Amino acid sequence: MTDRALVVVRAGALTTVQDRGRPGHAHLGVPRSGALDAPAAALGNRLVGNPPEAAVLETTLTGCAVRARSAVTVAVAGAPCRVTVDGRPATWGAPVLVAAGAVLDVGPAVSGVRSYVAVAGGIAVDPVLGSRSTDLLSGLGPAPLADRMVLHLGRARFAPARVDVAPQPAPPAELVLRITPGPRDDWFTPDAVRLFTSGLYRVSAASNRIGLRTEGPALQRAVTGELASEGMVLGAVQVPPDGRPVVFLADHPTTGGYPVIGVVRPSDLPSAAQAAPGIPVRFVAVRRR
Repeated sequence: MTDRALVVVRAGALTTVQDRGRPGHAHLGVPRSGALDAPAAALGNRLVGNPPEAAVLETTLTGCAVRARSAVTVAVAGAPCRVTVDGRPATWGAPVLVAAGAVLDVGPAVSGVRSYVAVAGGIAVDPVLGSRSTDLLSGLGPAPLADRMVLHLGRARFAPARVDVAPQPAPPAELVLRITPGPRDDWFTPDAVRLFTSGLYRVSAASNRIGLRTEGPALQRAVTGELASEGMVLGAVQVPPDGRPVVFLADHPTTGGYPVIGVVRPSDLPSAAQAAPGIPVRFVAVRRR
């Protein structure tokens, strides 16, 4: 076992290959995709000496385990979790050397949702439309990890960072999302608009890479007719017929026919990626800039 590759031992609930995504193709019906917690993915790459565009593994809640075919340097960032190499504890949030034949096990998230496994050289799958990201909506990019899958690695170009543990923001105990109202807030009653920015919601277990679904008070519409499909953007808060807001994340559809009551500030979306089911959610209106 001398080639630069990882063999998947335990794929986990949902582990995908992600990089910075493929923005700029919405006119083709292609979402941007990419790591949901982009700062965490970027930190993992910095720790192992990768350029920021290198592809990493994004785990969901239950982690994953891989066997290294040759000695590699890895780092786990994002949701805190137990990290072991052949059963021995290793450091989360720092570069770790994994010997040839050893198994890196990224355990379930202690808090948060998504951990990021960066490997020196990056995951070397073929890019599609300039990105190696898995897109769950369109099916572009590599398939989610499965047991015994082989992941080839690129050539490591730079030395890993010299740190004991890199500081990272804690996953949210309460998710506060700043929103710019509109463009379809006038499709809702005044009471519904006030409720949207004053009521308490919780993250639904039905959330995924396409959207963060919420549980809480339903928003009543003032306009009951059909809305023609229109373009959707990252962070759009769409309200389906059940009245519960859905925050569009990286794999969101590029068009939609339900009214958008507001749009979340991009800088708040990494926290949304780490909001576990049941976490309280508050929407806070901010002025248009």
